[in-house]
Amino acid sequence: ICDPLRYSVKMSRRVCICLATFPYVYGFSDGLFQAILTFRLSFCNSNVINHFYCADPPLIKLSCSDPYVKKHAMLISAGLNLSSSLTVILVSYAFIIATILRIKSAEGRHKAFSTCGSHMMAVTLFYGTLFCMYVRPSTDKTVEESKIIAVFYTFVSPVLNPLIYSLRHKDVKQALKNVLRRNMIMTTAISSLSNKP
Repeated sequence: ICDPLRYSVKMSRRVCICLATFPYVYGFSDGLFQAILTFRLSFCNSNVINHFYCADPPLIKLSCSDPYVKKHAMLISAGLNLSSSLTVILVSYAFIIATILRIKSAEGRHKAFSTCGSHMMAVTLFYGTLFCMYVRPSTDKTVEESKIIAVFYTFVSPVLNPLIYSLRHKDVKQALKNVLRRNMIMTTAISSLSNKP
């Protein structure tokens, strides 16, 4: 982004394959490790998870064995994963902001900051809710709160992404206005026809 003319040199096929492979291998390894630790827990009472999907914090609450190792492994894993990926994003944005500040025109800077602002809002919402869910000690109250928090990173963030990335384009905005206008005209016409005696 900061040096677009050098992109093809920096983003070689080898770099691209490494960037695509590493997250899959690391994610699979970390997920497997967490699953193995979960399978080592004993579940002897209720089998009803107090959540809308099988998340680790409410699952740990069901365990009748000591979940000390699993809790701390989850806390360390989530802390490292979230902190490292958030750090990469923030460092990238620092470089992007430094590049934006070098743009000569005020309109260009405003447009770039507007785009970055909406992206940062989505990143903050996503990572903020994940930190609240996984990087804090669990209590009965936090398990209840985690259901509300989980809605934000499983539903709200993915719904916001298309809005953030597509509604910034003039063509998409115009198409959306046309569809809404057409629907409003149809609704008005149908309601006026149904009101006639």
